[in-house]
Amino acid sequence: MKIKDQLVQHYLWLRQYGLNDSHSGNASVRNGDVFWITPTGCCADLISSGDLVECQMAGVIGDSASLDACLHLAVYQSNPQTRALLHCHGPYSVAMTMDNEEFLPADFEGQLYFSRVPVLTIPYDQYVHRAPIMVAEVLVDYPIVVVRGHGVYACAKSTNLAYKWLCSLELSAKTAFIAKQAGKI
Repeated sequence: MKIKDQLVQHYLWLRQYGLNDSHSGNASVRNGDVFWITPTGCCADLISSGDLVECQMAGVIGDSASLDACLHLAVYQSNPQTRALLHCHGPYSVAMTMDNEEFLPADFEGQLYFSRVPVLTIPYDQYVHRAPIMVAEVLVDYPIVVVRGHGVYACAKSTNLAYKWLCSLELSAKTAFIAKQAGKI
């Protein structure tokens, strides 16, 4: 499967498995000096690889690219090994980090993958300006970061691995939520 088709498939799975709504989140994949990103406001249920917007690592952002295109560019520039960046709005991941500066998974899988998950606070009116630098800086040292009240960003050497990070964090957050409700943690 071609990398653009893989990206579309993983973006659709984020929707199908409840980590995004029909028109939220975004995703990109890099190949050399270019990366392709989901268009702004696209519907995950309808997107095809031909809808992806080409952007240049030199800083040229294609027309209709996601609002987060500059963030994706900053991550790729800061992390030369990164080939994919996925962004979702996982409800448990967002809910369990609303009042924290980090998320410490309580479950075995979560601890295996994430010693800690940094949580950034970026005021809504400053998001577009501040998020690219802040998220890129964290993703140099961690595979995943949460922007409080907004969503999760995961970068990796492949689309599938970035997808794994998002799913793993969401399950850890869901497990923590259930455990708290049951009075176990």
